[in-house]
Amino acid sequence: MSFVNLTEKNLLLFAAKCYDKPNCIDSEFDEDFKRLRYIKRLLHRNRITGVLKERLILNHIIVVQNVFGVEASTRMMFCKIDSKDYSALKTFLAYTSAMPNTVYGINGRDIIAKEISLDEKIAEILEKI
Repeated sequence: MSFVNLTEKNLLLFAAKCYDKPNCIDSEFDEDFKRLRYIKRLLHRNRITGVLKERLILNHIIVVQNVFGVEASTRMMFCKIDSKDYSALKTFLAYTSAMPNTVYGINGRDIIAKEISLDEKIAEILEKI
């Protein structure tokens, strides 16, 4: 199966293909995959309530990057996360030096980084870490 276009339908299969943790058991993969949902929920909560748990978000992002790879995890996060939260996600990825110029093949389109603004509030908080 080709993963030129990443969607919710093929996200789990793509994640399993990219998972880089030898000798793991299914429950470990499930835990790591659920981190995408946690990131989504935390970014959504930040947008709705203004409550930012930046260290927890960073922790989840770094773990996801470590087990799925930076490029694959970036594609998965942009696929999973609501486009309204792209600015916050881009800010966190830029902080971890993992934001590419283009994220290819997400729900039928390419995401161009310079078309997404950084979240200045989040950037200020991350600068203090």
